[in-house]
Amino acid sequence: MTLIITLLAAAIATIAWYVAGPNNQMKIGVLALMYWGAGLMWTVDGIASLIEGEAFIEIVDHAAMIDDALLGLVIVTTGLIAWALYLLVKDPEGMLRKSLAA
Repeated sequence: MTLIITLLAAAIATIAWYVAGPNNQMKIGVLALMYWGAGLMWTVDGIASLIEGEAFIEIVDHAAMIDDALLGLVIVTTGLIAWALYLLVKDPEGMLRKSLAA
């Protein structure tokens, strides 16, 4: 579930980045790359689970599925927080500098 939620967030961020175009000031591409990196990480984790003889995605145990879904939501939320901090540091439209200078 974690992999599915992360890849869904990556796909949505990629579509938003594509729709926003090359002149987007919100740096949505950075968010998309964060989610694709997390998706790659979870894919490698699933492959390692397969090598150890476990399931790639746990779908039998409902409690494990709920835990994985919550972890996926935490990952997506953490990505949004990291992206917001990135925007604060980069200040693409200069809004933070303008408000602090006033």
